[in-house]
Amino acid sequence: MKMSSPGLTSFVIYTSISLVVSGLFLVLTLLREHTWVARVGGAGWVFLLSMIVLMPVVIPWIKKRRG
Repeated sequence: MKMSSPGLTSFVIYTSISLVVSGLFLVLTLLREHTWVARVGGAGWVFLLSMIVLMPVVIPWIKKRRG
């Protein structure tokens, strides 16, 4: 069985975490009175910013664990 590359593994991890965080944001906005545009726009921003923050953290962590 061929092992996947560290880049692909990192991509799956930080994308999954970002999706969970943005989904949590979307669920939490249901507790307050917000429009759907604000909810979806906010969730999009949370996803994008989570990707930006997690990418440089997860990639070296995966490479270090594989090395």
